[in-house]
Amino acid sequence: MAETPALSRSLGTVLLLTATIFLIIGVQAISYIVTIIVVSLILAMLAYPATKALRSRGLPEVAAVGVVGVIACLAVLLVCYLVFFSFESLISGLPLYQQVLTTRLSEILAVLGRFGVNTGSFSPSSINLQAFAAILSSSAVSLADLLLYLFFIAVTTIFMLLEAPRMPDRIRKVTGIMSENIEAFSRMSRFLIDFVIVRTEANLVHGFLFGAFLWVMGVHSAILWGVLTFLLSYIPYIGLIIAALPAIFFAWLQFGLWGVVAVVAAVVVLNALVENPIFAHFASRRFDIPALVVVLSVIFWGWILGVAGMIFAVPLTLIVLLAFQSSDDWAWVNTILGVDHLFAGEQAPPAESGVGDAPPVR
Repeated sequence: MAETPALSRSLGTVLLLTATIFLIIGVQAISYIVTIIVVSLILAMLAYPATKALRSRGLPEVAAVGVVGVIACLAVLLVCYLVFFSFESLISGLPLYQQVLTTRLSEILAVLGRFGVNTGSFSPSSINLQAFAAILSSSAVSLADLLLYLFFIAVTTIFMLLEAPRMPDRIRKVTGIMSENIEAFSRMSRFLIDFVIVRTEANLVHGFLFGAFLWVMGVHSAILWGVLTFLLSYIPYIGLIIAALPAIFFAWLQFGLWGVVAVVAAVVVLNALVENPIFAHFASRRFDIPALVVVLSVIFWGWILGVAGMIFAVPLTLIVLLAFQSSDDWAWVNTILGVDHLFAGEQAPPAESGVGDAPPVR
């Protein structure tokens, strides 16, 4: 009995879905290698405009990549030094903050007791900051492993930059890609690079201003919280909240309730000053993704690659959507997700009033 086209198409879809599941399991198993490739790809996107500018000024390709690579390595090493220095300073000051925490908690328990709230067996000494810091230290990457990790990322990024100028011609030689798909691929690649660059610039400004404010205010380890803000701001919607929590906690320990109010106010003001221009920037480029897609991408990539997957969830999702759009069998997924306008260069359709309205992705 001859196989009908519909049955053949359904069988092919099932087989492709099965292969995708095994691919996801395989990616999770080799997440260390995949994370190196992903971070290197993002760094190459950030550095490519600089290398292109240097080559346009007559600098040889290898020299341009070398100059950008050296500057980037020095910047990364400086950030790592600041983080380790701040973390060591934080660890050394924990005994003092343990005493302050006990005092703050005793004040809270006294207030609750006056209102007749029963706190049970909870005592101020039950929260041990040093034990919590020991757990973080044991789970953190050692210095040797971190340097090896950064070395692999640096080498991979440099070779990606060397190969980047030749990639467009190679893509055009791939058989089966139509001209409209090539145009969509080029448009999406520019959007992806634009997103990474502008997001990084905004995070840098945000992290610097927040760290400077905490330093002027006198909050302990202000540099560490500024770097944390820079990194976690890549995570849409929740990154800034997570980054602000440690600073709010130490402001409460050092200055009490007014310290918390001051830090929260700084977070709100910086969010209004830094993030809103980002919305305007991408609105002018018709670059918006439904909030549900962003949230699911953060959950999915966080499960696959851990923290690195959450940080780079949006760029990774854009790469996958680009692959979907290049396939005739999977282009419908982008239509279902509401992101097909990214490839057609059209304005996203307005959401109906009521449930489902959400701001564009940051």
